[in-house]
Amino acid sequence: MAALLLLLVSYHTLFFGTVAGFLGSALLVISVLLPKPKASVRRSFFERTVRGLRAYLATPRLRGLLAISLSVSAAGSMVIVNTVVLVQAELGLGQRQTAWALAAFGGGSMIAALLLPTLLNRVRDRRVMVAAAASLPPALVLSSLQPAYPALLALWLVTGLAYAAAQTPAGRLLRRSSSDENRPSLFAAHFAASHACWLLCYPLAGWLGAAAGLATAGLVLAAIAATGVASALALWPADDPEELKHDHPELAPDHPHLVEHGRAGGAHRHDYRIDELHPSWPRHGQGS
Repeated sequence: MAALLLLLVSYHTLFFGTVAGFLGSALLVISVLLPKPKASVRRSFFERTVRGLRAYLATPRLRGLLAISLSVSAAGSMVIVNTVVLVQAELGLGQRQTAWALAAFGGGSMIAALLLPTLLNRVRDRRVMVAAAASLPPALVLSSLQPAYPALLALWLVTGLAYAAAQTPAGRLLRRSSSDENRPSLFAAHFAASHACWLLCYPLAGWLGAAAGLATAGLVLAAIAATGVASALALWPADDPEELKHDHPELAPDHPHLVEHGRAGGAHRHDYRIDELHPSWPRHGQGS
């Protein structure tokens, strides 16, 4: 949308509009009534951060999410950093065409955002996210072939759609994998981990584009994106149930957790999340 607006207004006017948008967003946030969190053990910021990262990396579906974030950052970096070079330096076009190319990418992401609520009611998160991420490496390979401008627009539209479809359901996974107590730290862990992927890919896209050419940049980022997809398939089991069967041999038979689930000292099943009583993922607890 910003790219399209630049076709109609000046940069200064766009910045004023952005400020108004931020202020409006702030007012909307302030107007929301948030539920009061339950009382929990007070911990330092560092301890909360470390515990969030441990829980994040101990959850298979979130390890898969991190791998998908690597694919997303590789594709996003190529688009954001090198579109202007592709359009103006390689194709010899102007700023207007650059704006339309970025608008195609943004338009694809908006289409995905509109379609995802209905799609995710019918198809599991993993299938949607992995399929979307798997379409990013071919798109990056095609971008390295110096496509004509109409082909680039179509390519960026598809890339934007896949980019959004691969990362938008992340909040659903984080909520599914957390309790009320550790949900903020788990979201913070994802923010840090996913931005580490951007910290790798964003400067790499610019450096490779300048030092080795856009074709090399596209191929290297395609390889990184493909690595992310392969890692997601390996780290995130296709069978990913909410409830897992497990036991607690370290707990006394009358422990409140065992009593709550009606299995004093034995194996039991419930929605499984990493916490103090469940510090690791069951090796053979795939819902059996």
